[in-house]
Amino acid sequence: MAFGLAFFVLFVALWSWATFGGHVSKTFLANPLTMVQEGFDLLTKQGFMFDIGMTIWRVVGGFALAAIIAVPFGVLMGAYKPVEAFLEPFVSFARYLPASAFIPLLILWAGIGELQKLLVIFIGSVFQVILMVAVTVGATRRDLVEAAYTLGASDRGIIRRVLLPSSAPEIAEILRLVLGWAWTYVIVAERSARPPVSAI
Repeated sequence: MAFGLAFFVLFVALWSWATFGGHVSKTFLANPLTMVQEGFDLLTKQGFMFDIGMTIWRVVGGFALAAIIAVPFGVLMGAYKPVEAFLEPFVSFARYLPASAFIPLLILWAGIGELQKLLVIFIGSVFQVILMVAVTVGATRRDLVEAAYTLGASDRGIIRRVLLPSSAPEIAEILRLVLGWAWTYVIVAERSARPPVSAI
């Protein structure tokens, strides 16, 4: 904690030295006090809080939609080999396509409103989550699965009582990781909008 705080103190000190000392022109880099004043002005007078809220809504909305669809599909792929064999080739291919590549099609299909922005984030997140969840669920210890079958558990019971509890921490970590990636997709989504648009 102390070292992390020391980094920010050193950063602000170097920033102040460079700007207040005249080593860098204010045209290229404002000093810390100016940044604080302008930031406060943006938040209180320019409606920037609303813009922040809209961006957060797009990230959370698109990601939540992706998670709702991706987690069940990922669990099914990890639990059932036929489902994995059917979906894995397409999902593995689609996960490497940049979300920005879909923007022209999404503009044609959904226009340039909020739906298009949500879909950019959805597409950028959903295939990543599906495949990562499938790998996590598929890596569940086989002895746990076999023990559950021995005790008479059904396929649904295996998923509910063995696979999901075993994989839940890793699935939560996957969602946290991909949510971070979604913030990069929202930049692309908002840049494709017709001005004026509320966005960070």
